[in-house]
Amino acid sequence: MTSAHGSRRSWLLAAVGSLATNQVAAAPSPGQGRALPRVRVALAASQSLYHLPLTLADRLGFFRQAGVQIQWLPQESGAKALSQALTGQADVVAGAYEHLFGLQLKGLNYQSFVQMSRTPQVSLGGSTRSGMVWRSKADFRGMRLGISALDSTTHWTASQWLSRQGLTGNDVVFVPVGSSQGVIEALRSGNIDALCNPDPVMHWLEQKNDIRLLGDARTLQGTRQLMGGLVPGASLFAHADFLQQHPDRVQALSDAVIQALKWLQTAGLTDILRAVPPSHWMGDRAIYLGAFEKLRESYAVDGLVRADDVRHAWRVHSRLIGAFGPKQVMPDRTFTNAFVQKSASRRLS
Repeated sequence: MTSAHGSRRSWLLAAVGSLATNQVAAAPSPGQGRALPRVRVALAASQSLYHLPLTLADRLGFFRQAGVQIQWLPQESGAKALSQALTGQADVVAGAYEHLFGLQLKGLNYQSFVQMSRTPQVSLGGSTRSGMVWRSKADFRGMRLGISALDSTTHWTASQWLSRQGLTGNDVVFVPVGSSQGVIEALRSGNIDALCNPDPVMHWLEQKNDIRLLGDARTLQGTRQLMGGLVPGASLFAHADFLQQHPDRVQALSDAVIQALKWLQTAGLTDILRAVPPSHWMGDRAIYLGAFEKLRESYAVDGLVRADDVRHAWRVHSRLIGAFGPKQVMPDRTFTNAFVQKSASRRLS
């Protein structure tokens, strides 16, 4: 371990040491004691840093303060979360923006209404077990590449990385392994040779020297290098009918997420640990904090969806899926900023 790495870990451990052992409870709000309208939200990797804004909005009481209660519907992949919305079991999906392109290609009018991150927030690493070498295109061919599911952000990000290496999805074997901590055993047991997943799992595997990082779409710089520009990350999206029929509930979701994003801008490491349940830490608070610090810049600042980023994301995505041409999707129709703009006008604290 280098001295710089050691001092960084010592700094993180110091922050951990300053944390009181008791975790804070969700803040009380004027809404307590009365029934609030409910929204069913489907999501994958619910304990990951990918959904940190939602965790904070829930734990800090922002959803209740905004006047809505959430029924969480956790899944192992974004594709399964989306399936719950399509079958009417969920009202809203928290997940990768690219899902909206596939929905529009199918003629389904879904829209993002608040953005939570500015990058895909996933990375790809190759196993460091004996015999594994990651130097050339030949080393990558035939590898068993773990992803959360087909048609998920891990699948699309891994496919983009392969394209950058001059390869295609046909050159590897994609293995759906979900997004829970069970993916660690899949890698260590040799069931997969490489893995694309969100943090803190990937950062934990890096720190334990179980993987060698091959591709990174977590930071802004890494995303620009891998994607050729910025693309929107996680967002909340729903069918246009739900947005029109339940605008107050959608506005409450937007208000709560925007409040969580603002809280994140000034939160210290101890604040993060007090707000996030220990079950999310993977047994190592210092590693969790290290993963958060790497991702901090990737979280959205104002929740707005940038049209230029959406258009670039569609250009990248259309090449990966072999779409019939950019006219098949109208990127600007995959989002609305109306709710976020109203949240901003309220000057939420």
